[in-house]
Amino acid sequence: VQLQASGGGLVQAGGSLRLSCAASGRTLSSYAMGWFRQAPGKEREFVASIAWSGGITDYADSVKGRFTISRDNAKNTVYLQVNSLRPEDTAVYYCAAGRSRVRSPTLYDYWGQGTLVTVSS
Repeated sequence: VQLQASGGGLVQAGGSLRLSCAASGRTLSSYAMGWFRQAPGKEREFVASIAWSGGITDYADSVKGRFTISRDNAKNTVYLQVNSLRPEDTAVYYCAAGRSRVRSPTLYDYWGQGTLVTVSS
């Protein structure tokens, strides 16, 4: 599976973006999907995940209520709607595909290249 993340950019605090993760080479419908982020000098951290069916989601406490993960298996794409952005949300955002909807990045099998989100104050 090849994953291509897009949709990042520079936005002011309070703004919104929609990140996309498009897959090729294999259907995403049998994979759980996750979004992670990595800020400069920090470890990669869990942001959100969604089950293969889309019926179960999980969010990090820091983004709960502001971010929404969704998927369109027909389009082989996963989304992350990010609202009410804060400067501390600045990071490279990565999508990943795995067998389980977990928070540990080590348990995901495939990764996209990342898309940069920069939030100015």
